[in-house]
Amino acid sequence: MTKKMKKKLIRIIISFILLVLAFILKLDNTIINNILFIISYLIVGYDIVLKALRNIARGKVFDENFLMTIATIGAFFIGEFPEAVAVMLFYQVGELFQSYAVDKSRKSVAALMDIRPDYANVYRNEEIEKVNPNDVNIGEIILIKPGEKIPIDGVVVEGSSLLNTLALTGESMPRSVTEGDEVLSGCINNEGILKVKVTKEFGESTVSKILDLVENASSRKSKSENFISKFAKYYTPIVVIIAILLAFIPPLILDTTFKTWIYRALSFLVVSCPCALVISIPLSFFGGIGASSKIGVLVKGSNYLEALANTEIIVCDKTGTLTEGIFKVQKVDAVGYSDEDLLRYTSYAENYSNHPIALSIKEAYGKDINEKLVTKTKELKGMGVIAKVESKEVLVGNEKLMEEYNIDYIKSNDIGTIIYIAIDKKYAGTILISDKIKEDAYKAVKEFRENNVKKIVMLTGDREEISKNVSKELKLDKYYAELLPQDKVKKVESLMQEKSEYGKLVFIGDGINDAPVLALSDIGVAMGGLGSDAAIEAADIVIMTDEPSKLANAIKISKKTMQIVKENIIFAITVKILVLILSAIGIATMWAAVFADVGVSVIAIINALRILRVKKD
Repeated sequence: MTKKMKKKLIRIIISFILLVLAFILKLDNTIINNILFIISYLIVGYDIVLKALRNIARGKVFDENFLMTIATIGAFFIGEFPEAVAVMLFYQVGELFQSYAVDKSRKSVAALMDIRPDYANVYRNEEIEKVNPNDVNIGEIILIKPGEKIPIDGVVVEGSSLLNTLALTGESMPRSVTEGDEVLSGCINNEGILKVKVTKEFGESTVSKILDLVENASSRKSKSENFISKFAKYYTPIVVIIAILLAFIPPLILDTTFKTWIYRALSFLVVSCPCALVISIPLSFFGGIGASSKIGVLVKGSNYLEALANTEIIVCDKTGTLTEGIFKVQKVDAVGYSDEDLLRYTSYAENYSNHPIALSIKEAYGKDINEKLVTKTKELKGMGVIAKVESKEVLVGNEKLMEEYNIDYIKSNDIGTIIYIAIDKKYAGTILISDKIKEDAYKAVKEFRENNVKKIVMLTGDREEISKNVSKELKLDKYYAELLPQDKVKKVESLMQEKSEYGKLVFIGDGINDAPVLALSDIGVAMGGLGSDAAIEAADIVIMTDEPSKLANAIKISKKTMQIVKENIIFAITVKILVLILSAIGIATMWAAVFADVGVSVIAIINALRILRVKKD
């Protein structure tokens, strides 16, 4: 409980004691009794009255502070002192519940804020300096001791350790790192001392991007939140006008006292306060975003969380999303060259590429590459690369590349990724590389079905045979193979036409090569955000690990969030309409009005907090 909340609780307790004391004493001297009521009121409600006056001065008249102030002061004027104090007292109880609920839900997201590093230990002039992470330059060496946060992204140059990635990924299993491994800011060094060479400035590091994402998450409101905001904007002035008419028109027409109808109008004002909706709906979404962050899924706004509940079509990239993306060279078939020479030429041609296929070829070659021997490297999108290696022109890529340069090649029937190589315009052989379907991908597809996803589609630039095999293994609805980046955009555009009016299409990929498709989809989901700057930038939702099943968990959270939102809207409006009618006809007292306002708010808030009870797999 925060300091501010504790102060409010003390004021509530003192006010309640004075209220009870005034009831118990029941002095004949009503002046003393009334003084107790007024003191009780001022202790608990002075801040609400001041807020109302400040807002009126700013031109913001119709809010809950105004309604509470008018209703309670009006009750004093007609002699209903106990009701005046009780309304303000219970309203403040509701506000306390709201503060507690917001604080609790914020802690789920705020856990991520703990990843912000306070300092970095930098080697300068053969000494260690403790500096602000913003002052560390690329290429400098930093020291991370056991228990310290990694302040900036970099590569380990000395030491080995286990890293706690819980705040980033939601995973409790530590990650082992040693020399040559990339480490990301926000992780905690569990064991050994690490020396890390900085590869990014702090503003571009993983931790900085994640913090920006979290801090801005609440700025993107859902349709439900926007509806409630507009509803409250027009609803409050209307009920104030109705209350005024209720207070003065009936006494002029009917043979009744003004006091009776003013009391009814004040009760009407109390119950009309839209607190339950204005508080509980944003709180539900904030809780949903917090619950998602617990499992390592960062949602950039409540609008995306709301949309996720209506997912109808899921489109997946293949490599790195459904498959491990860890390619291994399985076979080398050289023509006119030795297998080792073919691997050497191919490795040199792929030297500047960080694509998993290129990395696997270089790994299989296993020797240092003399970069001086490689010139004029050019990447051909969707086909491969062309490079000058030792004055020879080397083509490395797929069948389309061979056909583009009119190379007379032998088509391979192997199942896997086939790399075709031509040297000086002559076919030189193939390299077979295979990938493996993730175990988590089977679980993901199963859980997508359980969440009523109607269609699961795979898009890939890989060969037909490989794509067909992966699709069959995972029991997908459809797949499209041998696609260039622009072809993926066209396929997604086509699939967008197949969903219903309220259905959503979700694309899940690595967030690097699929930025156009991420932007085109209703919801773009980047997976493996730990290793991808572009993922955090391009996507609407970022899964911090390489597990697609976490998207299924996020869909469950979004559906539960929307269920709670609907429950709160229906409950709050139903109770309020009922008590508004009863107040207008004189059946409901101001005490009933207090329940309809504060009671409904408290129940709605408690209901909203249910979303935080998320169990990690």
